[in-house]
Amino acid sequence: LAQKAAEGPWLVRARAVHLDSRNGDSTGLGLTVNNKWLPEVDISYFFTKNVAAELILGVTRHSITGNGSLTPLPVGKSWLLPPTLTLQYHFTELGAFKPYIGAGVNYTVFFSQSAANVPTFVPGAAAVLSTTNLSVSNAFGAAVQFGFDYMIDRHWGLNVDVKKLWLRPDYTAVVNGAIPVSGRANIDPWLVGGGLTYKF
Repeated sequence: LAQKAAEGPWLVRARAVHLDSRNGDSTGLGLTVNNKWLPEVDISYFFTKNVAAELILGVTRHSITGNGSLTPLPVGKSWLLPPTLTLQYHFTELGAFKPYIGAGVNYTVFFSQSAANVPTFVPGAAAVLSTTNLSVSNAFGAAVQFGFDYMIDRHWGLNVDVKKLWLRPDYTAVVNGAIPVSGRANIDPWLVGGGLTYKF
């Protein structure tokens, strides 16, 4: 407790993160979210020197295309806001090297969605298809993470972090202005990143 009081309970990280979507689907009418780099900020509060809660924040815009029988139909674009809260255990007996593991929950908000409305030939379809309406629902999912901080001095450090999210939102779309399409997209991304740590 004396160490916690001396260092302060707050820690902030800024990372560059690569989002790598798994893009599976069990219905045959799936969605693919493109992989990309995004900025991420997280804030941690240490209840003890080993146990902390971390809130992870980031926002990014993605292109969405069809998979399964909808490949390669452009579906649209959407912004994603995926705040994630994890409870972590930090290993503190290794000097400047401070690994941690965590688990928690993610809630991803899909906003500013727009349909692609691009006529596209889809193999197996009887006509050229175009997505004219798109709605992806917000979704809860589990999250796990592991990583480490390497502290350069009392306040500053380097961070490497890996997270796995189980993200499976429901979606509806309209094709050619009349054909309803719906399903559940299994995005399930890995997020791998690195950046700077500042401990108060």
